[in-house]
Amino acid sequence: MKSLLSFVLLPLILAGCGASPWNSPYPAADEGRNIAYSSFTERPKHLDPAQSYSSNEIAFIGQIYEPPLQYHYLKRPYTLIPLAASELPKALFLDAQGKPLSADSAPEKIAYSVYEIHIKPHVRYQPHPAFARDAGGNFLYHHLQAPDLAKIHKLADFPQTGTREMEAADYVHEIKRLAHPKLNSPIFGMMSEYIVGLKEYAETLAKAQQALPPGGYLDLERYPLAGVEAVDRYTYRVKLKGKYPQFLYWLAMPFFAPVPAEADRFYGQPGMAEKNLTLDWYPVGTGPYLLSENDPNRRMVLEKNPHFHGENYPTEGEPGDAAAGLLKDAGKPLPFVDKAVFSLEKENIPYWNKFLQGYYDASGISSDSFDQAVRVAAQGETDVTEMMKAKGIRLQTTVTASSDYYGFNMLDPVVGGLSERARKLRQAVAIALDYDEFISIFANGRGIPAQGPLPPSIFGFRDGAAGINPYVYDWIGGKAKQKPVEYAKKLLAEAGFPEGRDAQTGRPLLLYLDITANGPDDKARLDWIRKQFQKIDLQLVVRNTDYNRFQDKIRRGNAQIFHWGWNADYPDPENFLFLLYGPNARVGKEGENSANYENPEFDRLFERMKNMDNGPERQLIIDRMVEIARRDAPWIWGFHPKQYALYHAWYRNIKPNLMANNGLKYVRIDAELRARERREWNRPVLWPLGLLALALGAAIVPAVVVYRRRERMAAR
Repeated sequence: MKSLLSFVLLPLILAGCGASPWNSPYPAADEGRNIAYSSFTERPKHLDPAQSYSSNEIAFIGQIYEPPLQYHYLKRPYTLIPLAASELPKALFLDAQGKPLSADSAPEKIAYSVYEIHIKPHVRYQPHPAFARDAGGNFLYHHLQAPDLAKIHKLADFPQTGTREMEAADYVHEIKRLAHPKLNSPIFGMMSEYIVGLKEYAETLAKAQQALPPGGYLDLERYPLAGVEAVDRYTYRVKLKGKYPQFLYWLAMPFFAPVPAEADRFYGQPGMAEKNLTLDWYPVGTGPYLLSENDPNRRMVLEKNPHFHGENYPTEGEPGDAAAGLLKDAGKPLPFVDKAVFSLEKENIPYWNKFLQGYYDASGISSDSFDQAVRVAAQGETDVTEMMKAKGIRLQTTVTASSDYYGFNMLDPVVGGLSERARKLRQAVAIALDYDEFISIFANGRGIPAQGPLPPSIFGFRDGAAGINPYVYDWIGGKAKQKPVEYAKKLLAEAGFPEGRDAQTGRPLLLYLDITANGPDDKARLDWIRKQFQKIDLQLVVRNTDYNRFQDKIRRGNAQIFHWGWNADYPDPENFLFLLYGPNARVGKEGENSANYENPEFDRLFERMKNMDNGPERQLIIDRMVEIARRDAPWIWGFHPKQYALYHAWYRNIKPNLMANNGLKYVRIDAELRARERREWNRPVLWPLGLLALALGAAIVPAVVVYRRRERMAAR
C-alpha cells in the first residue's frame, strides 16, 4: 500500500517542484535559459552568401554574415545605415574619359560610378578551423589528405580553431565569387551588367577552371577583377557602369558580405564536399551569431559568436516607438539572445499546438487556425481572440512589399496591344475581379487591393484619394470602391464585345488563364475566378499546369492571362516598375517583364527615373508612369498581402521589418516569464492517475485481506 501511495503522490510532487513540463520538446537543462525558439519548414539549400536567395536561407545567414550596410531596425521608410562599413559610401561620378562629374550631373553623362567603402577595424571572424595555425604560423588544415579526413564527419571534429581580423580584401573576394563557374550565383547576370569587368572575369575563371587538374583549387587571388580592388586593409573600391544608386541596397544583402579566402581554400580540398564540409553547410562570418548545429532534418541552432565586435540597440525610431516600448533597450549592447533553436515543422497543426503551449515564441497564422487566433470587427479592425488575450499573445500586422497579380500577355492578339479596344477589354476584366471579396474569402482579410504596381512602404506610392486607380475604382465616402459591373459591361461593349460576344461574328469571347494550382484550396479559387468573368458574360478557360511547364509558356509568350507575384529585393520603385519596362520583356529578352508590356513613353520615363535619387522630381515621374500603366492595364493589379504574426508576452522589441534580414540580434526574451507560463499551460492532468490508483486499490485491498486471513489460518 505504501508503494501504491508513492505512485500516486510522486507525479504531484514533481508537478509542483518547478521542473520543466513533461511534454517539453527541449532538454530540461535549457529550461529558463536565454534562448529564442522558432521553426522552419524546408531545409535551407544554400548557406553560401554567393548562392543564397531564399527567405528560409537568409533567416540563418542574415544573422551570421555582415555586409557593409543594413536597414535601421525601427525607422520607416526603410533607411540604410552602416553595418560593417564605417559610413555610408558616396558615389564618385566619372565621364567616359574618367574625369570627375558633379553629383547632380545628368545620368546620361555619367559613364562610371565609383564607390569607396571603408570598413570598421578590429572586426574578427567566428572561431573556425580554416584559420587554425600551428606554432610556426602554418595553416593546420589546408593540406588535408584522405587519412586526415577519415575521422572527420562534421566541422566540430576538427580539434583546433582560429580567427583573424576581417579585411577589405575579404569583400573583394566575395564579389569575385559571384563569377565563380561552380557557384552559379543568382545575381551574377544582373551584377555583370553593372560591375565593370565582372562578365569578362567570369569568362576568365571558366577557362582557368577547365585548365585545372581534377580536384584542383581555383585560386581567385591569382585573377584580378578590373572593377573591384582593395585599396588598403580597411578600404575597397567598386566601379560600376553608369549611375546605379540602387547598388547601396545590394550592399545590405549577404551577396556582398565578406568571405575569407581561407574558407574557400579549406572547404575546396578533395573529400570535403562529400562530407558536407562546405560553405553551403557551415558558414564563416563576423556577425552576432554562428551556426553551431546544422541538422536540417531535425533542428538548426545559432549561438552567440564569442568574437562578435559589438553593436548597440538603436537610440531613435519613429514617433510612437517609445510609447510602444521599442526604445526601452536604447543604446544597450546587442545581441540580447544567447542562442536560437529552429526546429523542423512540416505540419501546421503540431506547430500551432506547440506555439499555444509556449514552445515557440512567435507564430504565423494558417487558414486553419485563423478563426481561433483572430477576430475581425464589423469595421474591419483585427485583434486577437479572447483566448489569445488570456495568454498574453499579441498580433502584429504589416502590409508586405510584394504584389500578387494577374498579367495579360501584351503580345496576344486578343487581350494584348495598346489599342483602345484592347485597353477597354483589360479594364473591364480588372473591374470584374472583386479583390475586396477575394481577400475576405481566401486571405482571411489579410491584404489590401492594389491600385498599381507599387506597394505601400515603397517610395512613389500614393495613399488615399490621390492613390486610387481611377480606371477600376471610385473614391466614395473616404474609401476606394470598385466600379460597378454595369460599367465594366459598358467598357466591354465599347471594346467590341457586347454581352461577351464578338460584335462582328456573334461568337462568345473565350479567354484563357494559365496557372499553377495544385493545393487543396485552389479549386475554390478557380471557381471564384470563373464567376468573376461570368459577371460580365465572359467565358474563362483555365489551363492548369506544373510550374516548369508554366514557366516555359511564359518564357515563350504562349500564355494569354497568367497569375504571378513579386517580392521586393530592395525598397526602391525601380524594383517594381522594371517589371513593366519594355526592354526587360520576358519574350526575346529573358527579363522579368512577364506581361511583355511595352509603352515608349513609360520606357522613356523609366530610364529617367531608375537612376534618380528620391525626391519631388522623381515622385512626379513615378506618378506619370503609374498613370500610364493604370490606363494601359497590362496587369489586373491584384493585392498586396498582409503579414500576420502572433507573439507571446515574453517576446520583446517587436517591429516587423520587411527589408532587414538580421533582426534576431534585436529580440529580447523574458525567459523567466516564459518558464512560468509554460509550466502553467502544460500542467499534467493527474486526476485520472488518482482514479486509476483508487480503482487498483479497490481491486487489490480485498485480495490482500483474503491473502492475510489465509496466512493467519495456516499459521494456526
